[in-house]
Amino acid sequence: MKCIPISVLTLFIFSALMLSACGPAANPTPVVTEPPAPTQTSLPTTTVPANPNLILATTTSTQDSGLLDVLIPAFETQTGFTVQIVAVGSGQALKMGEQGNADVLLVHSPASEKTFMDNGFGSDRRLVMHNDFIIVGPAADPAGVKTAASALEAFQKIAASGAQFISRGDQSGTNTKELALWKSANITPAGQPWYVETGQGMGATLTIASEKGAYTLTDRATFLANQANYQLALLYEGDNALLNVYHVIVVNHDKWPSTNLVGAIAFANYIASPAGQAIIMTFGVDKYGQQLFYPDGDRTDAELGLP
Repeated sequence: MKCIPISVLTLFIFSALMLSACGPAANPTPVVTEPPAPTQTSLPTTTVPANPNLILATTTSTQDSGLLDVLIPAFETQTGFTVQIVAVGSGQALKMGEQGNADVLLVHSPASEKTFMDNGFGSDRRLVMHNDFIIVGPAADPAGVKTAASALEAFQKIAASGAQFISRGDQSGTNTKELALWKSANITPAGQPWYVETGQGMGATLTIASEKGAYTLTDRATFLANQANYQLALLYEGDNALLNVYHVIVVNHDKWPSTNLVGAIAFANYIASPAGQAIIMTFGVDKYGQQLFYPDGDRTDAELGLP
C-alpha cells in the first residue's frame, strides 16, 4: 500500500470542499425575483363643500325651457354642491330672497331686481344672458297681430278685436313685461271679458292659451322647447321692447346668515364663467337650429340698453 503525502491529501480535500460549496461556475442557480405589486392610483374626486346644499329660486322659463336640466348637473359635477331648484315667477323668487328662503336667484325682471338690490336683499347681481319675448296665438290670427308695426300696436289690435288674451297674472318677469306693454299702449286689460289671468307658470299658461285659441306673451325659449305641445303660432317678434334679460343674484348673507353664501357665490361664478356661458350659448342649437338664450357674462346692462 502506497501512502499519499499529507500535503497532497490536504490540497485534495480542500479543493473538493470548495467545489461542493460554490458549485460549477458555468451553471449558476438563477435568482427568481417577484414582480413589484401594481401601484394603486386614486382617481381625482370633487371636494365636498362643508355645506353642499344650495337653494336656487328661479323663473319658470329656465326650468320649462330645459336649460337647467343641462346647466345644473354640470355645476354640481364641477363643484360638489347639490342644488334644490324652486321654479316660480321672478316676483315669487325675489320674495323668497327677501325672506331668506333661497341662497341664490336666477330671474328676469330687471326693474324689480333693482328694487331688491336697493333694499339690501342682494349682495351681488350679475348679467347672465338674454333672449326675447314673443306674441303667440292662433294661426288664423283674428286680431291681425302679424301686421302690427310694433309690440304696442300688436297689443292694441288684440284689445280692439276683443280676442282672448291669457296672462300669467303671477308677478313674474313675463307678467311684469306684459303689464308694462299694456300701460305703454294706454290700455287697462284687468276686468275686460277678453282678458284671463291664470296665476300659473309659462308652460301652464301656454297650454291654456292653446286650448282656448287665445293670444299670450311668452319667452321664446319656453315656447320653442314645447312648441309641439301647443296649437299656437309665433305671430310677432323682434321689437326692442320685447328684450328679456336674466341676472343672477346672491342673497345678502349679512341680512340672512343662514343662507349658503359659499354655494351662492360658486353658482354665480359658474354661470358667468366660460364653462357656464358655453352651455348657455349652445343650448337648443342641435334641437331647434337656433340659440334659445344668448350669453352676456362679459357684457353690461348698458350695452343691452337697460337703465
